[in-house]
Amino acid sequence: MIRSISSKRQVEPAASSGVDIERQLHEAQDTFIRRWGEMGATWGINRTMAEIHALLYITAQPLCTDDVMARLHISRGNASMSLRALCDWGIIHRMHRRGQRREYFESLSDVWEIFSIIASERKRREMDPVLETIKQCQRMLGEGQIGQSAAQRSDVLATRRRLEGMEEFMVVTNKIFQQFVGGAKAGLNKVVRLLLKAF
Repeated sequence: MIRSISSKRQVEPAASSGVDIERQLHEAQDTFIRRWGEMGATWGINRTMAEIHALLYITAQPLCTDDVMARLHISRGNASMSLRALCDWGIIHRMHRRGQRREYFESLSDVWEIFSIIASERKRREMDPVLETIKQCQRMLGEGQIGQSAAQRSDVLATRRRLEGMEEFMVVTNKIFQQFVGGAKAGLNKVVRLLLKAF
């Protein structure tokens, strides 16, 4: 019994050496970064930008531009442009370390807040312009633009009805977004609880 415990104690340190842990940690982080980048690309987000955000989030520590370049093997221009865009989105922040001239960057740690910001940015860039286009199309087919008789044509009325249906959908979707996602953590938690009850 004593021998088996003793031999087990001799094996454990070798299996969990500092080098192996460091390698395993990097592999796990790199796997997450790669997958996050792929997912970002399907969402219409620049892949490098998504990978930089994933790196800053998963390492849970501030990194400078050189650190990002070295870890992701990207150019300075690509790193700088993506870091600036992420700062503009508000999901990472610039910070300075005392006694150093370099600029460091860190990610928000709250996943709910990150999701809320990304969803808000996508709404502003994608949904809002579509809604404005729908309204523009409705104005183009209004009586003031094409006259009363033309506005009553069956094909014009059919198009206007389709536009009205799409506008209603977009307005309702925006209201749901403001109600739940706009409330960040509290709102998203509410959505999750409702979904869990449904399933």
